[in-house]
Amino acid sequence: MSDTSGVIYAAEIMGDGYGRLLHGAEISKVIKDDALAWVHLDANNPASREWLQSEITYLDSIIIDALLAEETRPRIVEFESGALLILRGVNLNENARTEDMVSIRIWVDAHRIISIQRRSLKAIRDIQEKLEQGKGPKGSADFVSTLAGRLFERMEPIFADLTDQLDDIEERVMEEPDKEERGEIIDIRKKAIIFKRYVSPQKDIIAHLRASEIPWMSSLHKRQLQESLDRLTRYVEDLDAIRERSQIIKDELSNALADKMNKNMYVLSVIAAIFLPLGFLTGLFGINVGGMPGVENGAAFWIVCAVCVGFTVGIAALFKYLKWY
Repeated sequence: MSDTSGVIYAAEIMGDGYGRLLHGAEISKVIKDDALAWVHLDANNPASREWLQSEITYLDSIIIDALLAEETRPRIVEFESGALLILRGVNLNENARTEDMVSIRIWVDAHRIISIQRRSLKAIRDIQEKLEQGKGPKGSADFVSTLAGRLFERMEPIFADLTDQLDDIEERVMEEPDKEERGEIIDIRKKAIIFKRYVSPQKDIIAHLRASEIPWMSSLHKRQLQESLDRLTRYVEDLDAIRERSQIIKDELSNALADKMNKNMYVLSVIAAIFLPLGFLTGLFGINVGGMPGVENGAAFWIVCAVCVGFTVGIAALFKYLKWY
């Protein structure tokens, strides 16, 4: 929970993997020193803007507005002293849709890391736990590469689950197509489109970071970012494959349902064609006029039934000979 200043979490990063928790006035003191400090704020708290404006005085209004914006897109903007990063991770909060991705906004330079959230993000909690255990980031670049790694690692099971769902639907479509499966296919395709909307720009962000000349970004961290870039590239390819497979399976389902309907219509047409002459015959004998043959003959009804059966067998045999069924 955030305090009255909007601060959710604050720590001095000691450089050995540990983070020393900061509270109250100590946050303001350390954040102005050359020691590396991380402050995590709640964008939903109006006090967060006041804190940024009063404590991080060198941030101009453009950066502050971007950090606190209601809606964001993944992007990176380099400044003289640091960089503004906006990333997104899958939504793993309770009763939330995973495709409703959660944004994390970060200002990072050599001495300060300011991160802001509107919704909880597990990757941030992962870093906090690592700092408590002495396994956390040791510097600004390490923080960025660690956060990127945790964000993107958590995406993999979600995308793998989408692929598994698609495999299951494909198998069902091949064995016993059902129109109810169309909704499932559309849902998977929709999720893949939403995921790609936010994952693809993040690939460009990591590529930009890796090629940047930021002084506190070492070659080791750039190699770590390369791993994240490779992972994101694979994710984008997987999402493209899911979208294409979804469309193919949807087309296959439509074709299977159409074939099933055509087969049913064909059977009904054959049955109607077989009984059409019988309808004419019974209609003819059913007219109520004089001169109808067999009126005085007690066996006439059975003769007509035999003629109808003969017609039915003969027409069925003719259709079979013509290979109409």
